[in-house]
Amino acid sequence: MTTHDNDILVLGATGKTGRRLVGALRAAGHRVRAASRSAEVRFDWSDQDTWPAALDGASAVYLVAPEDPALADVFVKRATEAGVRRFVALSGRGLDRVPADVFQGMAAGERAVRASGVEWSVIRPNNFNQNFDDAFVWRDPLLAGRLALPIGATPEPFVDTQDIADVAAALLTQDGHHGQVYELSGPRGLTFAAAVETIARATGRDIEFVEISPAEYREELLAEGASEEVARDLVAMYDHMRAGLVAEPTDDVRRVLGREPIDFADYATRTAAAGAWA
Repeated sequence: MTTHDNDILVLGATGKTGRRLVGALRAAGHRVRAASRSAEVRFDWSDQDTWPAALDGASAVYLVAPEDPALADVFVKRATEAGVRRFVALSGRGLDRVPADVFQGMAAGERAVRASGVEWSVIRPNNFNQNFDDAFVWRDPLLAGRLALPIGATPEPFVDTQDIADVAAALLTQDGHHGQVYELSGPRGLTFAAAVETIARATGRDIEFVEISPAEYREELLAEGASEEVARDLVAMYDHMRAGLVAEPTDDVRRVLGREPIDFADYATRTAAAGAWA
């Protein structure tokens, strides 16, 4: 493998933010190492033998945290020893205000980069627009005509993954962001009912949003095969959202990129035209 001393290593390179980040960086002429279990550079959190080859020659890392929080410190230490001098960690908005026993991987990733001794920044986005067309999140319920969640009428300023990727690209390649935490949102808050109605109009389909209780949601998750840990984290996430702690839009996308973030209606129109909910 040919390596360079200023490659950018993108973990989770086949994921929603990672694949767009790889595209944005390469379009701007940067050398990128796209890494995941199925990407061109193999990287597996559970197989530490894959880490050295992924890190060799990298000077910056886009860190998508592991599920196992114990691995974050180990990886960051090895990365700095290998020559990494900048981290951008993907986290979640309001992570500092959730119970300590949930989303432990993200929290460990934040702590690890902060303690790395090199440049770091953290991005904490709201829920992604693209969760609505992801088969592992909300796409299949939408196709079935019913999305049921324990969220009620609290608005969510959904953020587009292209905006997240563009912000991450800027933080990885531009100076002036060391020690900064950016909370990334879309331009306006929408209730889930309004978001589902927007998708229904864009697709011409009958789709409803149904409010259920946290207990009902937990039971549905477990019945679908989710682990107790995943169910706990997701119920906590919706508790957090329902309390309105991440309901207000931020201007951090505009601060970094100098443009407005992508609007949910534009996302829905574009994604419906591409056939995501056909």
